[in-house]
Amino acid sequence: MRIGIAADHGGLELKNRLGAELGELDHDVVDFGAAERDPADDYPDYIFPLAKAVAAGEVERGIAICGSGVGACVAANKISGVRAALITDPFSAHQGVEDDDMNLICLGGRVTGHALALDLVRIFLSARFKGEARFRRRLKKVEAAERGS
Repeated sequence: MRIGIAADHGGLELKNRLGAELGELDHDVVDFGAAERDPADDYPDYIFPLAKAVAAGEVERGIAICGSGVGACVAANKISGVRAALITDPFSAHQGVEDDDMNLICLGGRVTGHALALDLVRIFLSARFKGEARFRRRLKKVEAAERGS
């Protein structure tokens, strides 16, 4: 799977570890930065390009990381076509994809341990949208809101 990953300084270490491990699992990982630790960097500078790539289909799924995961989630959801959520538990990692067609997972580099983060990402990547009528109906309402309808 082609996966995009991005983080600011608060998620850089976790991004680098996850990116390397996903590469070892034969995923094509596209790194949107940051490339080095800079405490003055801003998460939107990395998360917006990642989210745009997800929305455009340039990557199948995205992983966005900042210190808490909250800012990354707020930024990612500003891009039309992105359905991002801050994920902290295994159930939400798959349910968000299965029911809500989540295409970008957000994690907190300062609050989510490496082992849990890897488990959450694996679950997220293996999940598939169920596509039942009730889920499609709900997504159409979300898409209408994105268009300003």
